[in-house]
Amino acid sequence: MSSDTLYEHPLTEQVRVYLRLEYLLNQITQSATLTEDSQWRVFFKSLFDLAEILEQVQVKGDLAKDLEKQRSKLEAWLNVPNVDTEQLNSLLRESRQLQKTLLQSPRLGQTLREDKFLSSIRQRFSIPGGTCSFDLPSLHHWLNLPLAHRQSDAKTWCDTLHPLENALTFWLQLTRGGATMQPRTVSNGFYQQEVDGASLLRMRISPDYNAYPLVSGHKSRFAIRFMPFDENQAIAEKMTLSIAVC
Repeated sequence: MSSDTLYEHPLTEQVRVYLRLEYLLNQITQSATLTEDSQWRVFFKSLFDLAEILEQVQVKGDLAKDLEKQRSKLEAWLNVPNVDTEQLNSLLRESRQLQKTLLQSPRLGQTLREDKFLSSIRQRFSIPGGTCSFDLPSLHHWLNLPLAHRQSDAKTWCDTLHPLENALTFWLQLTRGGATMQPRTVSNGFYQQEVDGASLLRMRISPDYNAYPLVSGHKSRFAIRFMPFDENQAIAEKMTLSIAVC
């Protein structure tokens, strides 16, 4: 049997933004080496997509508040018997430091917006085929600079995102770790559940079912409809999967 496929679905709008930011930050990190010809396209497109989100959403304030809420939940465990208080206090200190660094950092994305080179090429990335050398001779010149020069530029741009990346990674890691996978049975491709103040739904399902989930819901309730990947295939009457509500 194949390894189970992990799916995640946000149950709040803030977590939807966080997951998109995490995805883009991962794309930026993986392509920032610029050692392969195709990486520069992924790098710049992800960088500009992330900058656009940061312009539209006040991520810094929301994430700082969510770190504080998360700390309140952690602090409640300090009075529980047999809890590893040393590890718990370490997490609390790390959370406070990440929040402080985040709040003290310049406005997220501001450095990227003010960079003349990035500003000069950004708009063309939204046009199909708009990054040809005759459309962007400045980009063509940059791509032919020594690799060390290009990697240095990429590092400079990425470094401005570290306060966001570190705080976001910490929050998502603890959020995901706050719930364990539980086995569930799905009948006729449909499953629903009421929850209390959830923010993230995670599920693992075998690809052998050849089906994928469509999720709808919010922090109090969610529903999953499994769809066959092949149109002529019927959904199994019974499916087993694992679900974690974070």
